[in-house]
Amino acid sequence: MDHLLSVVLCTPLAGLLVLFFLPSSNARLIKLWSNFVFLAGFLVSLPLWFRFDPSADFQFVEKAPWIPSIGASWHLGVDGYGVLLVLLTTLVGLLSILCSWSAIEERLKEYYGHFMLLQFGMLGVFAARDFLLFFVFWELTLIPMYFIIAIWGGQRRGYASIKFVLYTLIGSMLMLLGILAFYWQHWVQFHRQTFDMAELLQTQMPGHLAWWVFWAFFLGFAVKVPMWPLHTWLPDAHTEAPTAGSVILAGILLKMGTYGFIRFSLPMLPEPCRDPKTIAIVAALSIIAIIYGALVSLMQKDWKKLVAYSSVSHMGFCTLGIFAVNHAGIAGSIIQQINHGVSTGMLFLIVGVVYERRHTREIADYGGLFKVMPVFTFVFLIAALSSMGLPPLNGFIGEVTIIKGAFEKSFWWALSCGIGIALGAAYLLWLFQRTMLGDLKNEKNKGLKDLNWREVTYFTPLLILAFWIGLGPKPFFTMVDRSVATVVERVRPGYYEQQGMANPLLKAGDQARGGLSQPAGSLAK
Repeated sequence: MDHLLSVVLCTPLAGLLVLFFLPSSNARLIKLWSNFVFLAGFLVSLPLWFRFDPSADFQFVEKAPWIPSIGASWHLGVDGYGVLLVLLTTLVGLLSILCSWSAIEERLKEYYGHFMLLQFGMLGVFAARDFLLFFVFWELTLIPMYFIIAIWGGQRRGYASIKFVLYTLIGSMLMLLGILAFYWQHWVQFHRQTFDMAELLQTQMPGHLAWWVFWAFFLGFAVKVPMWPLHTWLPDAHTEAPTAGSVILAGILLKMGTYGFIRFSLPMLPEPCRDPKTIAIVAALSIIAIIYGALVSLMQKDWKKLVAYSSVSHMGFCTLGIFAVNHAGIAGSIIQQINHGVSTGMLFLIVGVVYERRHTREIADYGGLFKVMPVFTFVFLIAALSSMGLPPLNGFIGEVTIIKGAFEKSFWWALSCGIGIALGAAYLLWLFQRTMLGDLKNEKNKGLKDLNWREVTYFTPLLILAFWIGLGPKPFFTMVDRSVATVVERVRPGYYEQQGMANPLLKAGDQARGGLSQPAGSLAK
């Protein structure tokens, strides 16, 4: 049995245990240890990329009894989609901790401890193959993020943290009802108690119940994305959270919602997901999010709140691609989720840099920063171009693939995406022009220092990824092709044959014969 995933998961937990014994008075030791733990976590996750076989399904699988009396187990495994999200989590976690070096000076031990616990929970969400274990990890992420916002956040941190917890907790409870419905139906049909995801995929949910379960799952995941109109907790949480909290929130936590749609809603409830009414409702909500988020961003005076509302718009692209229920749409959505973690993570780090120097997020307080911070301006320009989807950067690849999938479904979907991209370019270029170009209007900005070596260090991996995905995206698409095909074939059987496309689930010889090289039912594994 390969224990690589357990090592990746437990690295931040082991770091947390050691952190308990470090003296609170030694701030430098606490910072050095925390950065070492997250660096080690990233390094131990890298073999997932190099050892993963894109032609196989779930890998690095390990399973051990947890609560045998109810059929729950410590069951881990990742496919290509899971590998990308685990790697994104370990990378963004490392950069978030690095950016906190000079930003946080109070209660350091608790601060870094909450981030280690949060990292453990997020990794568990993307690696769990047991539904109850998944739910435990899902809920675990709420606790440290609540304290990160409530203790180290801005002036309205109490309101923002409570709102974040209430919204996501209500969604989680609805999702739990859906999980229990599958658990019960599996018992009725097979007389076996289990939370194993592969086995639950074999459960045939009765038509009337399938709709209720779908919308229970939908609300649980939609709050996390967040989809309009369930998005109102996000701007407050982003604005009040410390920089590292905002980076984690945008880069990783929002992806838990889209991950839930692709991993659970579509393959487990194919009938409701391919129903035209369902698709129309979700598409309408996604399109509203795309345009609404962009328009509200254009109206913002607060730099951080502008980036926060841009996340609502960008995540609308991801949900629209998912419910196009075709290969281009879902693959584009997955790549765009990674892109959003990269580009929006950079934008929040950029806000953090200027806030540390000036302690204001008001856009009107800036202008002409290029004259005193040229390196910073270059990084901001790349981040903005990446976020607006300009080639040859990563955002272009994700958006154009989603538009292809959207166009396959509806011309109006594709047109809405185009409008969203145009509005995105407008608010990002306007922000760049107001803050970086022109004359130095404020005397306080004349003494601002450019990026230091530590700040350059945490921007560099994101810049590399932005160009790598933009110029050479093939390895990323290859990584997720099989994951996408599994979902598409569950919801739309025979899709690839009907479209005249090569099916990633078939071997080369079987493509010509048109037959499966796997036994029936293997899509559920």
